[in-house]
Amino acid sequence: METFTDERIKSILNQYERKRMKEKERYNIIKDTQEFKEQNRTRARNHYQLNKEKKKENYENKKEFMNARSSFYYYKRNDKVELFKEKYPEKVKILSENNIII
Repeated sequence: METFTDERIKSILNQYERKRMKEKERYNIIKDTQEFKEQNRTRARNHYQLNKEKKKENYENKKEFMNARSSFYYYKRNDKVELFKEKYPEKVKILSENNIII
């Protein structure tokens, strides 16, 4: 593995910064053009069509977790965490499996 000197590291960082600035300048120029907007919308539409089922599956898989988390934050906001733990032990289990600290 190659080790870099301080000068080489600074050079690489400067190159990266210049590249990012050029990309940002280019984006600022083309972002308001009609062609760019159409291409972006087409890309987004295609992505949505291709991943519609994945998004639905992801939602179905996480539905119970999201429900449990939402309930927990409601009880936490109202300072009733102990009541939540007593009332919904299955939701507490789901939350602990997903690393939400109660």
